Formats: sequence, structure tokens, C-alpha cells
Amino acid sequence: MSRRARFFVPSMIAVALIAAACGDDSTSSTPAGVGSDAWIAVASTDLGEILVAGDGLTLYGFTVDTDGTSACFEECAAAWPPLPYEDDAVGDGVDASLLGSTERDDGLVQAVYAGQPLYTFAGDASPGDTTGQGVNDVWYVVDPAGAMIAVSSAEPAPEDPTEAGADPFGY
Repeated sequence: MSRRARFFVPSMIAVALIAAACGDDSTSSTPAGVGSDAWIAVASTDLGEILVAGDGLTLYGFTVDTDGTSACFEECAAAWPPLPYEDDAVGDGVDASLLGSTERDDGLVQAVYAGQPLYTFAGDASPGDTTGQGVNDVWYVVDPAGAMIAVSSAEPAPEDPTEAGADPFGY
């Protein structure tokens, strides 16, 4: 990659993130059932009931994570930000007994639900977006019981997502 490209791509990502943060959010709405005081909640979507962050952004699980430990760092964590753990109120439908946390190698204490570390997706611009669903057959929304909701595809996801040259991180 050229030197110019190495600086251009991160700069464009930063500009996009700043624009999104400063944009007019008057048209976005928080899904029903998500209270402004809830740190994690349940929302109804076309995929069924799923976990969302308190701001309504969809929460995802990563099939590469094992034993409640995240395998997503650096560029992966920029595309799939880990949900920081908060000891705070939960919305209706969230089983507080399934909530926990794990300390990541980067020092962040990440939320875990039913043993699954939770992430948002940088590609989801508004509450209710689920554009990360099924990315590379390793990123899936999480239901209120803590199970990842898979999407149907012509081929099943490989047991080892790194088989057949698949990029397990989806960024």
C-alpha cells in the first residue's frame, strides 16, 4: 500500500466517524422498549428480538471468541467496537443474570452476555440497523437468551472460519 493510501484511508474513516457523531439525529429513533436509562436492552427487528445497546445500536457476537474472551483487537475492534461493561440498568427482556464482563488485553472491561462478548458495528449508522448481521459468516446478532441468530446461506459457515481463506474479522 502506498504511503499516501496509508494516510488517506484512516483519515477518511475519521472524517466519516466525526460526521456521523455531529450529524442531525432528529430522524433517528430508539427502538421500542429501549429506555434512555438502559445500558443494554431488547428490541424487536426483522431478525426477531435482539440485544441492543442503550442507544439502540445492535449488539453482535463473534463466533471466533472462545470461553468469554474476545479475539477482536486493533483494526477488528475499530470496525466492531466492544461494548464497555457498565453496572447499570437493563431494559425489559434482558436477563441480568446472564450479564458479565471480561477484561480485554487492551485494558477495556467488555460486556459479556451468556458468555458471549458483545460488540456494536461501525457500519450501523442508526438504531435498528443490522448491517453487520452474517458478515463473513462469523458476526451475528444476539437474542435475549444469549444465542447468536444465524442467517441462512447456500453454504453453512465452516467450523473454523479461517478455512477457505475467509477473513474471520469481517473488516
